[in-house]
Amino acid sequence: MTGYDDDRLTPDLRIGSPRWMVVRRSMIIAICSVTAIGLTWFGVDQLTYLRKVNPPGDPLAADVFRVTDDSDVASLALDLEAAGFIVDAGVFERYVAEKGGLEVVPGFYTMRPRDHLGNLLRVLRTPPNETYFKVTFPEGFTVEQIAERLSDELGSIDESALVADAGLDAVASIVRSLYQPDSVTSLEGLLFPDTYLIAGDSTTAQILRDMITLTERVGRQEGLDDAMTLVGRSPYEVLIIASMIEREAKLDEDRDKIARVIYNRLELGMPLEIDATLYYRQDSDRPFLELKALDTPYNTYLYPGLPPTPIANPGRESIAAALDPAPNPSAGDPICAEFTEPGQCRYLYYVLADEDGRHTFAATLEQHLANVQRSIESGVL
Repeated sequence: MTGYDDDRLTPDLRIGSPRWMVVRRSMIIAICSVTAIGLTWFGVDQLTYLRKVNPPGDPLAADVFRVTDDSDVASLALDLEAAGFIVDAGVFERYVAEKGGLEVVPGFYTMRPRDHLGNLLRVLRTPPNETYFKVTFPEGFTVEQIAERLSDELGSIDESALVADAGLDAVASIVRSLYQPDSVTSLEGLLFPDTYLIAGDSTTAQILRDMITLTERVGRQEGLDDAMTLVGRSPYEVLIIASMIEREAKLDEDRDKIARVIYNRLELGMPLEIDATLYYRQDSDRPFLELKALDTPYNTYLYPGLPPTPIANPGRESIAAALDPAPNPSAGDPICAEFTEPGQCRYLYYVLADEDGRHTFAATLEQHLANVQRSIESGVL
C-alpha cells in the first residue's frame, strides 16, 4: 500500500468529518499535555539541581575538612553533606561525574561551606601537599601561642597536640634541637619566629622541625655556636637570656642594655627580677603581686640565676643582643657620678620610661627608685 485509503474508513472517521475533527483535537491536546508535563518536570528538576550546585546566599567562612584514607567519591559526598559543606550528596556525585571525576586524596582541605561545587571540586583536586598556608609568628610568641595560631590558620593542627609534641608538659619533645640540653624536654625558645609557608598536610613534627632548623641557621649566623667564647654562657643559656630580652624590650635600642643588666646581675649573684618571667604559662590577668608571690622556678624575684627554660621564642635582634651586650656606662655618665672606683658603675636596673616603650637605666637602687617614681608620675606605670 503506497498511500492512505480514505475509502476504507467508516464515514464517521473519514478525514474532515465532524467525528474525525474531535478525535484529532483530543489527540493534539493529549500530546501537548504530556509534553508540557515533561517540560515542567524537567525544568523543576534542572532548577533544583542548579540551586544545589550553587546554593543561594554567600558561602560561609572557610573551614577545614578532612578526607580520610578510605574515602571514595560516594563516601566523600556523604561526609561533605554531613559536615555542611554541600547540601546534597547525590548532586555532588552527579556534578563530579559530569566534570570528569575526582581522584580522592586523603588529607586536610580548607574550603568554604555552601560554596559553588566547582570551587569545592577545584580545592579537592589540589593535593594537600601542594596547598600552602602563609603563617606568621611574631617575635616573643610562646609555644602555646604558636600552637593556637597554627590551629586557627590551618585547622588540621590540634593545639593541645602541638603543645605536647613540643615537650611543654614534661614529656620529651618529638624532635630536638642541637642547642637543646639532654635534660630539657621543652622546645620553648628553639622555634624561630618568622613567616612560614606550611603545607596543608604538614604534621606537627614537620612544622616544629622547620622552625628549629631556622633557629639553628640564625644561631650560626649570629655566632650562637661560639656563645661560651663570646659571653661565657652555653648557647641554650644565651637563648634563655634572649627570650627575656624579647619579652622585656620594646625598642631595639634597649636590647643590648637589658642584656648587660642581666649579665651584670648574674655575675653579682643578684636575682634577675625580670617581670616577664612571672607571667610565663600563667594567667595574664592575674595581679602582678600574686604572680610575684608564686613559688615557681620561673620566679626570678625568688630565685637567683636563669629560669630553667626560655620564656618565649626570641628573634634575631634579641639573640644578637644576648651575644653582644652593651658596655657598662663610662665614668663620665651622670649615673656613675657617685662611683669612685673604675668598673664599679654598672647597669643593674631599668624601668619603662615612656609610652613608646623606651627604658631608663640605673646603676644604683636609689637611682632606680627615682626613675620608677618619675614613670608613675608621668602615667607610664
